Amino acid sequence: MERDELKAWLRLTLSPGIGNVTARKLLAAFGLPQTIFEQPSSALRQVATPAQTQALRSEPEALAGLLETTWAWLNQSDLNGCQRQIVTLGDPGYPQALLDIDDPPLMLYLLGNAHFKEDKSPDPAAPWPIESQRCLAVVGSRNPTPQGARNARHFAKALVQAGLTVVSGLALGVDGAAHEGALEGLPEGATGQALTLAVIGTGLDRVYPKAHHGLAHRIAQHGLLLSEYPLGTPPLNANFPKRNRLIAGLARGTLVVEAALQSGSLITARLTAEQGKDVFAIPGSIHAAQSRGCHALIKQGAKLVESAQDVLEELQGFNALSVTTDFSAVQKDTPNMDSTAVTNHTLLQAIGFDPVGLDALQGRTQLKTSDLQAQLMALEINGQVARLPGGLFQRMSGA
Repeated sequence: MERDELKAWLRLTLSPGIGNVTARKLLAAFGLPQTIFEQPSSALRQVATPAQTQALRSEPEALAGLLETTWAWLNQSDLNGCQRQIVTLGDPGYPQALLDIDDPPLMLYLLGNAHFKEDKSPDPAAPWPIESQRCLAVVGSRNPTPQGARNARHFAKALVQAGLTVVSGLALGVDGAAHEGALEGLPEGATGQALTLAVIGTGLDRVYPKAHHGLAHRIAQHGLLLSEYPLGTPPLNANFPKRNRLIAGLARGTLVVEAALQSGSLITARLTAEQGKDVFAIPGSIHAAQSRGCHALIKQGAKLVESAQDVLEELQGFNALSVTTDFSAVQKDTPNMDSTAVTNHTLLQAIGFDPVGLDALQGRTQLKTSDLQAQLMALEINGQVARLPGGLFQRMSGA
């Protein structure tokens, strides 16, 4: 992209009162942004309001600074070899999947070692194509249960191993676990596959949350970071629900791992359904607030899934038999279990699969408080039980 072209696009996005809808009308009427700004006011008023026309006649104050920052970012070399790109509406590299949503962004900022399949002449250093038909969104609560975080990680890993690219939002909780699992899914020494795509709600020169700084760098090395927001955009609350339309648009379906009834994940699921795509939901405890969103989705027609195989069986072109991870395995009695294993198995049976408090466990097991706490700590260390807020305990899958 040439500097003058970049300046015109930035000016269009910064012009006060010019949203995506009006901007697309202007582009349809006059062509490239440079041409829009060459039009007389009388021509602009055929498409825009008088106030919008007036705004288009002068350069926004922030334009010069943003142009310098963006141009420098585009031309900055990355120590990890990741490519920096800006693709605009109508560019060959603009993802076709986003052209089909109601509000496609005017500009997309990209950072990583992948490209969208529509780009017929990608940089040789970015060899991995991303195709929406091979993408699945994995989303969920920012405060998942330990089991929810583990499910997100395991599902994402299995989906990548089956040849899919995992799309999520880099948020705390399920999003981060899904990205981590996807990065674990690449067989050692294998190349040529974009593992994960992160759609973020800030400028690409920022990482939010800061705790995911290292994760963002690994995503860029093995996939792609994407944002519709100009460089320097801070983490504004309104931007995160808005970016969910891109997560839904870039994938062929959405898997909701855990979600409350009022959550951004349900927005993503709704947008996915409105686009005629598959929505998958993992069921959970009827007592867990994080499961209620998934249960509501299932009632509305989302596909209940208990394993990655369940997801893959719904998607054409993927071999579910190649995924061997079993998320529903339950430890079984064996005649040769030692006394500690027998004790642990008895306590696990008492815990069940719903979150439970210490008092309830004492009532079920009749154990002394000190003995019960010692056994629970041992199960925690073994990864068989997780401690939840509020003094609750939850049995982990596979235990």
